[in-house]
Order: sequence, then C-alpha cells, then structure tokens
Amino acid sequence: MGYPKDLLSSRSVIKHGKYALIAPEGLVNNVIPGFHLCHISILGSPKLGASFVDYYVTMKNRGGNNEGFGGQEDVQTFVYILEGKIKASADDKEFILEESGYLYCPPGVKMYLENMNDGDSKLFLYKQKYRPLVGRKPWVISGHANRIEFRNYDDMHNVHIKDLLPADLDFDMNFHILSFDPAASHPFIETHVQEHGAYILSGEGMYNLDNKWIPVKKGDYIFMGPYVHQAAYAVGRENLTYVYSKDCNRDAEL
Repeated sequence: MGYPKDLLSSRSVIKHGKYALIAPEGLVNNVIPGFHLCHISILGSPKLGASFVDYYVTMKNRGGNNEGFGGQEDVQTFVYILEGKIKASADDKEFILEESGYLYCPPGVKMYLENMNDGDSKLFLYKQKYRPLVGRKPWVISGHANRIEFRNYDDMHNVHIKDLLPADLDFDMNFHILSFDPAASHPFIETHVQEHGAYILSGEGMYNLDNKWIPVKKGDYIFMGPYVHQAAYAVGRENLTYVYSKDCNRDAEL
C-alpha cells in the first residue's frame, strides 16, 4: 500500500454486539491455516457479536484450500463467488463456480476450493454452527444465483429477492439476494431476532442501523445483530443489491 496519500480516516462504523459497517479500504490480511496464496479478511465473527463467521477471500493464481474448509460435525459452510472462477468440491462431487455461483456444505462435509482463474478470484465465505432438528438433515447444494428468478419482495414491484437455499426445515439458515431499484426501500424499519451478515454487490444506498442512517456502497460489509433496527433505501442510478445470511426455521432458545 505504501505511504498514505491523504488524512487517515474511515467510513467504517463498529458497534460491538449491535451492528457494523466495514468498508473495504480498511481490510487487512489474516493468515488462516489450510489456505494458500489467499488474502483473507475476517468480517463478521463472535468477537464482533455475530454467531457466525464471514470472510472476504481473494484467491491468487493457483490459490485455494486443498485441506478443506469446515467439516466439523456441528459446523455448516457456504461460499458465494463474487468474481472469477472456482473449482469447488464436497462429498466426492466437483462444481465449477463462476460469478454468482455458490456451494453449501452441511455439518460433517468439508468444502475444498481451488482458483481456476488466471488472475484473482474473489469469494464471500461463511461458517456457522448448525442447530439440529429431530428427523431433519441438510444436504450439499450448489447453484448460480444469476439463474434464479427474482420475485417481488413484500408485494413491492421495485424491491426483489431470491433464495439460494430451500425454504425447508432441514436448514436452519438461508442465503438471499435482495435488490432495490433506485429510490426503492424496505416497506418499514425491521426489528427482529434474526441476525445478518451482508455483502453489497452493487449500487449505493442509505442503511438504517439502530436508528442511525449510514451511507453504504458496493464492496461494503454489514453486520446486523438481533433486534437492531434495520432498513435501506437505494440512491444513485443502479440497483442497491446485496447477498446476506439469515438464521431461520428454529425456535428461540432459553
């Protein structure tokens, strides 16, 4: 990076246990065992207040994880391809994933990743403990979000959503893509028990986090904790679109 070119400042906002806006300019490299030729930044984590861990991964030429990611009996994993081309494998199956491709691995199944691009490939990577339900068991799922049709969100024609995993009780979480047309917004400010980790894929907007309006744009990461007020509206000339996780299909624990 070299010497600073301006005053030291940051758009990032961190409220431990509540919410965070993490701008890409401040990300640093974390060495994660098993990954080689990769630049990895840990985004959401229990140290921030999340029950999951999110990573932003830049895989260099020949980079990857040939030792496997996840695989513990109580940990599920998910990867979404932001740029480039990845060969992923799990449960003795191989998947070629390009931009918008994704792979979900249930507990006990390791995910293997290898960069197939001559240049960098960029990934949004996730892990979380699985909450089992008697008689239910998730399975390996792969797909490409660009091949899934949007549907209207809360009956609004200018806000659109797609689900990347089945709406099935076998799964205790899901990944969605939410997209706001310019000037569109949530129908109301939400307050709920679910938490989110979101990576902004395109556009600009204003996000209400704990009743504070914060500007956001492509490349930003947002953590939203349980019961934190949240809502967004899009500004500018292109859709505000982000991919995000949500815990679901389970009762609150005592």
